[in-house]
Amino acid sequence: MMRSHSELMILRDELRAFAAAREWEQFHTPKNLSMALMVEAAELIEHFQWRSEHQSDNLPPEDLLAVGEELADVLLYLVRLSDRLDIDLFSAALQKLEKNAAKYPVEKSRGNAKKYTEFK
Repeated sequence: MMRSHSELMILRDELRAFAAAREWEQFHTPKNLSMALMVEAAELIEHFQWRSEHQSDNLPPEDLLAVGEELADVLLYLVRLSDRLDIDLFSAALQKLEKNAAKYPVEKSRGNAKKYTEFK
């Protein structure tokens, strides 16, 4: 689990160095990175596509390892994209969490999957 903003910055810096060493900056445009992010997200979905809810909650160890790798791919592209767009991903996530807390107050959202626009 990501524990701090500084750890996310370390990951960002590692990705910058990785791409620079390979001269990949030219390919890491926001368009290309967002498309690659979606491809990796689709690869993640493949691990759950034909499984029941129970099966998806109880993956065998080898499948769990593969899912972890896909999650890592998604995270890496997300961090790289946010870096290229100069978005502080950690701060943006905290702000979004605050926004969601306001849209989904506990007393109205506890135990249901309704969208906030359906609350009365």
